[in-house]
Amino acid sequence: MFGSANNYISGVLRAAEDYDGENLGTFLSLRDVHVQNHNLYISQPEKLVERMLKPPLDEVVGSHLKVLYYLSQEPPNYMEAYNHQAASCSAVVKLLQQLKDENWCLPLMYRVCLDLRYLAQACEKHCRGFTPGHILEKAADCMMACFRVCAADGRASEEDTKRLGMMNLVNQLFKIYFRINKLHLCKPLIRAIDNCSFKDSFPLPEQITYKYFVGRRAMFDSNYRMAVEDLSYAFTYCPDRFKSNKRLILIYLVPVKMLLGYLPRKSMLERYDLLLFHDLALALKAGNVKKFDEIVHEHELVLIRSGIYLLVEKLKFIVYRNLFKKVFAIRKTHQLDMGDFLSALQFVGVTDVSLDETHCIVANLIYEGKIKGYISYAHNKLVVSKQNPFPSLIST
Repeated sequence: MFGSANNYISGVLRAAEDYDGENLGTFLSLRDVHVQNHNLYISQPEKLVERMLKPPLDEVVGSHLKVLYYLSQEPPNYMEAYNHQAASCSAVVKLLQQLKDENWCLPLMYRVCLDLRYLAQACEKHCRGFTPGHILEKAADCMMACFRVCAADGRASEEDTKRLGMMNLVNQLFKIYFRINKLHLCKPLIRAIDNCSFKDSFPLPEQITYKYFVGRRAMFDSNYRMAVEDLSYAFTYCPDRFKSNKRLILIYLVPVKMLLGYLPRKSMLERYDLLLFHDLALALKAGNVKKFDEIVHEHELVLIRSGIYLLVEKLKFIVYRNLFKKVFAIRKTHQLDMGDFLSALQFVGVTDVSLDETHCIVANLIYEGKIKGYISYAHNKLVVSKQNPFPSLIST
């Protein structure tokens, strides 16, 4: 597209003079076709860009050209490329601060921050000698500088405020914090969005991504109802053409809803290739502890990689609850012998459990509110409430 570096920089200048943030963002994107232009692989582009561009835009473009230079090496020098991308991000912060009551350059900020995250991930993969997550966390610090400028722009009109860029940055930061397992850093970001007067005015794709991550965080905080609300929003509004994204949302939404007593439809799970949850739901409904354990063991690696292993393990208490409810239905008495629960466990194939362990299981079910009653240790009995001894999971 650009025969020479001068033509490229002239294009950048025109986009800036036209206040065309989208086009300017394309000029600074590592996914644009210009990255294949060998004429742009310049190790020291400072004089060239300073002659044609004013600061701090000259710093943004100069750093970008250095990124292209280091990525063109064989093998690519990801660390140097990342360092110059970080410098480009810092220059964008200066540009944001310079443009009072203007937000046309937000698309440029989005591209620079996105590529910063991609390069940080490449460094994590290819560069040795760093603590895992260190470079990504540094990248997050650079993005936070952009975020602070956007969040502080409270005087501009709603159309011109840089606060409109907050959710895009928050989503980028979420992706880093989840990757490096620092979810506590999400809390102030969520608070900033919640306190934003026009939080429902952000672009729908950004809201979907935001709800997905906020739902996952609520899930880790054991706030399952909020998790269902946010993940359901993300799933409902995610367009059907993004099937892989909808599947990703369901990986978290389905087990959370199961914890609240809602079993998934087989047809939906078939559509998104998630029949694992159908098998779990059948074992859960039947109170078949042995079958449930076998399914979890078979898919253990998948569950761990998805980050839902512990969540699925919590479903096991519902399996116990459903099995013991069958004992109650058979005995038809409110004073149930603990030995009957042990026999039920052995009946479904759990042969390595003792009476003391059975007591512990029942005690936990009482503690979690899944059984209403108390254990009489003197008589080795569970005395359940005469009113709704096994409360509905949906209503708890």
